[in-house]
Amino acid sequence: MKIAAIDVGTNTVLLLLAETGPEGALRPILHEQRFPRLGKGVDSGGHLAAEAMGRALEVLEEYRRLLAPHRPDRVVLCGTSAVRDARNHAEFVDRVARETGFSLEILSGDDEAYWTHRGALSNVPLTGRATVVDIGGGSTEITIGTAGAAESAISLQIGSVRLTERCLHHDPPTDTELEGAITEVEDALATARGFSFAGSTLVGVAGTATSLARLARGDAAFDPEAPPYRMPSAVVEHLFRSLRSMPSATIRTLSAAMEGRADIITAGALILREVMAHLGFNEVVVTERGLRHGLVLREAENS
Repeated sequence: MKIAAIDVGTNTVLLLLAETGPEGALRPILHEQRFPRLGKGVDSGGHLAAEAMGRALEVLEEYRRLLAPHRPDRVVLCGTSAVRDARNHAEFVDRVARETGFSLEILSGDDEAYWTHRGALSNVPLTGRATVVDIGGGSTEITIGTAGAAESAISLQIGSVRLTERCLHHDPPTDTELEGAITEVEDALATARGFSFAGSTLVGVAGTATSLARLARGDAAFDPEAPPYRMPSAVVEHLFRSLRSMPSATIRTLSAAMEGRADIITAGALILREVMAHLGFNEVVVTERGLRHGLVLREAENS
């Protein structure tokens, strides 16, 4: 069965077309990523801007054309933080249906976390428990469980776009702005108290973790099927300290991985650094897999 999953996020719209097989096997056929930044201004204004919706709809129409020759058996389209937080999300859902023919499902924070967990661990060999951290543009989802299922989920209202818009107003940010951002992240992480992360492996997914891993590895281009990469906390700290002093124009020249992320990667690195410090992890295993892979698995299991 060929299944397409489209993840409509705060910063990116990601497409995966994959062929599924027995026992959860998943063979990717097509990967695409675009950066329409649908969630721009949602944190302060509370609604999706017309211009941002237009950019996202253009991407979805492009994806519709790309998928047509492959004739997928199913197409699932899910909106995450920016869509569920926006007061006018019903307008966007309606426009998606009218202008592209897709049906947009709005995932709850818990559902997003659960299927991200399943997708992330679909190519990470683990024998024990895992803590999966998904730093998105609008929110950060943390799950604890095994490869088979997430047992606990925490959804934090911080993400690389949201934190940048809320706290980091200069390019590069000032020390005072960074201190304020750290306080925001620490306050959000206070909700994780009472959860046990001991003995688990930290797995990082989504744009912040994968982009930092590409910088650490010196990758010149995006490889959607790159194997999991172990990144020590010292490397995350080094990357954060380097990025915090650079203007976004300089960050953009570091790697193709900075496309669409140069102005928000410092906030993302700060969030990952704080998550690792507060939850007690000295290493993160970074995988390119995530929510869209989990959605493909969900649709295969429901077929």
